[in-house]
Amino acid sequence: MNILVTGGAGYIGSHVVKQLSLDSQSCVTVVDSLCGGDFDSISVLKKQFNPASRFSFHKIDLSNNSALKQLFSENSFDAVIHFAAHLQVGESVNNPLKYYLNNTVNTTHLVSLCLEFGVNKFIFSSTAAVYGEPNKVPISETSIKSPINPYGMSKLMSESVISDAAKAHKDFKYVILRYFNVAGADGEIGECHIPETHLIPLIIHAAIGKRQSILLFGEDYDTPDGSCIRDYVHVDDLASAHIRALSYIHENKKSNIFNCGYGVGYSVKEVINTVKKISGVDFKVDVVERRAGDPAELIADNSKIVNEMGWTPKFNDLKLICKSALDWEVEMMNQAKY
Repeated sequence: MNILVTGGAGYIGSHVVKQLSLDSQSCVTVVDSLCGGDFDSISVLKKQFNPASRFSFHKIDLSNNSALKQLFSENSFDAVIHFAAHLQVGESVNNPLKYYLNNTVNTTHLVSLCLEFGVNKFIFSSTAAVYGEPNKVPISETSIKSPINPYGMSKLMSESVISDAAKAHKDFKYVILRYFNVAGADGEIGECHIPETHLIPLIIHAAIGKRQSILLFGEDYDTPDGSCIRDYVHVDDLASAHIRALSYIHENKKSNIFNCGYGVGYSVKEVINTVKKISGVDFKVDVVERRAGDPAELIADNSKIVNEMGWTPKFNDLKLICKSALDWEVEMMNQAKY
């Protein structure tokens, strides 16, 4: 299968590409603008493919529609896995047009190219942010979609673009994966955003001395310990869901939408204490006011992806997730010394 992966140099995309390299029948083309981080995942990914001709990389921004069109015309892609997007919630509130132009408009252009060139398998990276502040937990795929920020809305609008295109073009099939909180690393590839906004790497930065403390946004929520509860999924399990999604379309010849989480929630305080235990560092925690729009609890109902798609997660363990992320951060810090 000849697969185009947009955003394939990023955190989740690079883990998916690495898993795709295990299939000797897959050829992977990665498109990325390299605007989201400073870790050179491409050099790591190149080493995974044998022969090397099974992998190619193109530095292209998705707003460059002419360059993308040329790439489509020069390749006979069978499928697209679409990750490329901006993902900072706070930034989306301050600069909403950046998110609608990149996340929604560029997705629309990409779907249009798929239809033009007969690429009929499309896997889309969506988010639990499409649900907004749910009034019922765990959250199922049929829960009300009511995003509370432009990031979530840009993803929900992209979902509509994809599903409407499929209704109008019967051969075009998709799987939309709504991620919950992704974390962890696989040993060679980890999480590196500029700036970093995700909880687990920020906590680890406090543990290894890259920051003075970790901020705890509110401890007065209606939860057992007063801090927010989230569903954390290991990035390798999330990557395997994308591989399974390709098989799902091939086997079932139909489209679908799936939550991707473990169906288990951990509080912010539980995550902090887990990192303290595995690192052996009692770093400082500063309790500050709640952030606007932070729901008390976000947990996936994952029964659909498990039962209908046959996804079998392997790393449902908070300590393992945090340890894998810590090990990768320490390795990167050690490499930086030499």
